[in-house]
Amino acid sequence: MSETEWDVIVIGAGAVGENVAGRAAERGLSVVIVENELIGGECSYWACMPSKALLRSSSALRAARAVPGAREAVTGEVDVAAVFARRDSFTSGWDDSSQVEWLQSAGIDLVRGHARLAGERVVHVTSDDGAGRELTARHAVVVSTGSTAAMPDIPGLAEATPWTSREATSATSAPASLAIIGGGVVAAEMATAYTGLGSTVTLIARSGLLGSSEPFAGELVGSALTDAGATVLIGRSPVAVRRLSDESVEIDLDDGSTVSAAEVLVATGRSAHTADVGLETVGLTPGDWLPVDDTMLVEGFDWLYATGDVNHRALLTHQGKYQARAAGDVIAARALGSELSTEAWGTHVATADHAAVPQVTFTDPEVASVGLTAAAAEEAGLDIRVVDYDLGAVAGSSLHAEGYSGRARMVVDEARSVVVGATFVGPDVAELVHAATIAVVGEVPLSRLWHAVPAYPTINEVWLRLLETYGRPAQ
Repeated sequence: MSETEWDVIVIGAGAVGENVAGRAAERGLSVVIVENELIGGECSYWACMPSKALLRSSSALRAARAVPGAREAVTGEVDVAAVFARRDSFTSGWDDSSQVEWLQSAGIDLVRGHARLAGERVVHVTSDDGAGRELTARHAVVVSTGSTAAMPDIPGLAEATPWTSREATSATSAPASLAIIGGGVVAAEMATAYTGLGSTVTLIARSGLLGSSEPFAGELVGSALTDAGATVLIGRSPVAVRRLSDESVEIDLDDGSTVSAAEVLVATGRSAHTADVGLETVGLTPGDWLPVDDTMLVEGFDWLYATGDVNHRALLTHQGKYQARAAGDVIAARALGSELSTEAWGTHVATADHAAVPQVTFTDPEVASVGLTAAAAEEAGLDIRVVDYDLGAVAGSSLHAEGYSGRARMVVDEARSVVVGATFVGPDVAELVHAATIAVVGEVPLSRLWHAVPAYPTINEVWLRLLETYGRPAQ
């Protein structure tokens, strides 16, 4: 490839970078994407897809055992080798050929290598063989490099060769025992997955489980993990880690106790993947998150954009793709001198990142939420009313599974009589969250939600029960 100049350069070919590139190319711009790993990125190979594949088989088995008639047909345990083989099918064996074909079909050029900013609209790429080349953007450079696992400063931890989310989702077998440091989504999901795969799991969560969710979410997930055989240690902190052998790690805790395991997984958050992308050449600090406006333009620039995890707005693939669509439209409109109007370009800005973000944690039970928690709404100064309902009391729940247990919460802004947050905890509640997302994003008045009649008998009937508990508002 002899080209050196494109309309748009995208650094990072994960799901978000691909969407920026695709959107800009659809609008008629020339686009090149630069990647030094696999095309498709974290979500395709080390996060969303492989993690959910590891979780699904055990989840399906638990679901079957919760329904009489199906329960009696279950004669064995999860086939662990088959679970890993299925996981491999979703990652295409860590082969990105199909993703490369998609780029080609979309008219997007690909340069493999490590990209670093080298000045205004200039990107230097170093290939694996050490060769370098310079790319220039006529209009925009988009940083979509994502995030990396944060490594806490615990004596001995780095030397103990711990797992991060990447090792957890790409492992070829389940360790006999696994200690997990952290209490967030990755920690809870991997505790669920490896407990289901037969590992003896110890979860060490200093500040509780799923701390950004409603408190009852972490409580219900923690209880379920304990019931499944995991050990959940809340309020404990590691103070030292020692690798004794290839299959033995010891973790000293602040209460004087010690946890032993074959492997240790660190799941204590994420860091911006910007340490070596040349931020210093344009006056930014390496390793920092990149703050942006709602069009994904980096503050202080008219050509530099940042989409996905790297801007620290919402570290979720679906929100990153949403940002990517916004950025691609805006870049094209600005490049082509068009008005930034919905009518002309379908252009939108990423306003949903602020208070309408949906998320599902695929634990058992699942946690599905959108918008603000009660605590976040109060912190934002809203006059709220919180409405809770027992999901197990809904007719569709008892049909779905014997002994169904769960909880739903609706957070209402009393001044506007609209839902600003909703959380569901229970088996298969992931399928409830989009209705809640529409209610929150659409700012649908409660008086109108009464006329969104849920089909009977489904778990969605919880919407009717939440509204009844709230009481019919004035028309």
